[in-house]
Amino acid sequence: MAAPDFWDDNERAQAMIAELNAVKSVVEQFAELTAQQEDLETLQELLEEEPDEAVIAEWRESVAEHVRKVDRFELQLLLNEPYDKSNAILELHPGAGGTESQDWALMLYRMYTRWAEKRGFRVEVLDYQPGEEAGLKSATLMIRGHNAYGYLKAEKGVHRLVRISPFDASARRHTSFASCDVVPEIPDDVKIEIRPEDLRIDTYRSSGAGGQHVNKTESAVRITHLPTGIVVACQSERSQIQNRERAMKMLMSKLYERKIQEQQQELAALRGEQMDIAWGSQIRSYVFHPYSMVKDHRTGVETGNVQAVMDGELDEFIEAYLRSRIGKNDKDAKNGAK
Repeated sequence: MAAPDFWDDNERAQAMIAELNAVKSVVEQFAELTAQQEDLETLQELLEEEPDEAVIAEWRESVAEHVRKVDRFELQLLLNEPYDKSNAILELHPGAGGTESQDWALMLYRMYTRWAEKRGFRVEVLDYQPGEEAGLKSATLMIRGHNAYGYLKAEKGVHRLVRISPFDASARRHTSFASCDVVPEIPDDVKIEIRPEDLRIDTYRSSGAGGQHVNKTESAVRITHLPTGIVVACQSERSQIQNRERAMKMLMSKLYERKIQEQQQELAALRGEQMDIAWGSQIRSYVFHPYSMVKDHRTGVETGNVQAVMDGELDEFIEAYLRSRIGKNDKDAKNGAK
């Protein structure tokens, strides 16, 4: 069946306002950067006429900060692939290892929540399944904001943790894994054909972390797409009907993303390339012991400030990955034009 339209007039209006605000933000950032550039050039001319070591040192720091802002603004403009500007649906799943990996998944949950809040994005918990002892079994977040998917697509993959386990009485070192999956929230004008007989729909009672409201009725909905094995769940709404509608939209996003990936793989096979989709691959390691380091295995970017990363300081990793992909895409486009 064709995907139904889940957006009401209020949601459409909110989407239009968000898009207008995003465009306004770009214009304002450009004006601000232009004004800063002019101020720095004027100060440079004055310093050439009357050098002052203290002021020169301050000017150099301002120039360095200005360059960083320009780089980030440039990256924002380069996020022009389909759905880069969309909201992001982020899923976290612990790997094998029980409580250890479930606790690691919860740590990632907090890390991404803090990153999004620092960016001014809105975080909505669509589904949350707590672990038996600690951590979580699975969680689905909707990250709402301009370019949310464009940035967060850099986080798709397996994340590895090395630390002294707080759950091990012998204080031994453990390695844990958790996967992060990210898909864009597709707009309502994209239609995906879904046959009713291909769906298994289950209902259950909602649950939440940290003493959140737990429904006494089975309002939460889990949908399994039988041909692909894709599973989505939603419990953020009070109504089972609303949760079902939101889960269907999440399923459409996942099916659309799968379709795009299959097309990319087919093109790569025709060109004889090794695809770098990186599904199920380890993209980053977070080492708490015997030393402190977070390293991205795709770009080589690393930092010793593990706590800052866990508090949401991810921009360095995200920007490095996106720039590497943009460079690769530009190279591929030139080669294809020859």
